[in-house]
Amino acid sequence: MEKLKKRWGLTSNFQVLLIIIVFSINGSFAAWVAKPVTEIVGISEENPWVFWPIRILLIFIIYQITLPLVGFCFGQFKFFWNFFTKKILLRIGLKKLFKEV
Repeated sequence: MEKLKKRWGLTSNFQVLLIIIVFSINGSFAAWVAKPVTEIVGISEENPWVFWPIRILLIFIIYQITLPLVGFCFGQFKFFWNFFTKKILLRIGLKKLFKEV
């Protein structure tokens, strides 16, 4: 726990626990939401070479969008915005949205 607290700049074990809970809930939520999205788009498992890459991409996108929202529900919005979502957005070339990192 101490390594995680130091690495993430956290102050309590409870905060680490909340963050781990947010990761687990958000991962399951992203996978759950991706299923009906693929059905709406009309992509089925009949062609796994198309279905799985699109499903994985959808899960990744949904995960990044919902991570700060789920973090907000647990009082950890600032952590997830600063350390994860912001870095991902910067890596995909959206630096113009942020003045500082």
